[in-house]
Amino acid sequence: MFKFAIMQAILRNPVIGIVRADSAELALRSAEACLAGGITALEIAFTTPDAANVIAQLCARNPQALIGAGTVLDAATARIAILHGARFVLAPNTDPEVIRTCNRYQIPAMPGAASATEVVTALELGATIVKLFPGEPFGPAYLKALRAPLPQAPLMPSGGVSLDNVEAWFAHGAVVVSVGGELTGPAACGDFAAVTANARAFVDKVARFALAQ
Repeated sequence: MFKFAIMQAILRNPVIGIVRADSAELALRSAEACLAGGITALEIAFTTPDAANVIAQLCARNPQALIGAGTVLDAATARIAILHGARFVLAPNTDPEVIRTCNRYQIPAMPGAASATEVVTALELGATIVKLFPGEPFGPAYLKALRAPLPQAPLMPSGGVSLDNVEAWFAHGAVVVSVGGELTGPAACGDFAAVTANARAFVDKVARFALAQ
């Protein structure tokens, strides 16, 4: 899939689940629980042990899903992730070489930014979507403020997205949201059914919001 097809697939179900775990097994089970709840795009954070192989296993088991890599801080990690099947790459920062590597292999790059200057820099370097990170200290109103002078910027909040505010993020201009602890938190206690329920709740709420527009 070229990056345009990947982005179209993500935008059809614009919730990316963040999987960050203390073990590969916990990451796999959390990811499968998210997929069971209807989330179709998952970010496997590279702070997770053996993250590259987690990506490879998920891609093999779920060929219909979009499995990406997160917390990708350098080009070498980006290339490893892509070789293991990652369909998109996210980072908390903007690294030019990570973006170039992704563009070289036609993989969407989603670097992190927090200010107007950082957003413009990321776009000029070739970012596909810019991740507003951290989103929690700013909230949906900040995203709206950023988009006033930058209406062309495709922004994705990450951090601080919850069932209570997910509609506000979209109402203020987000093109996709990235959800972590509010989605997968119960996995730490082994409650994967709750993770699936959370996933279904996010997907349903976003779909209802889209229909209402």
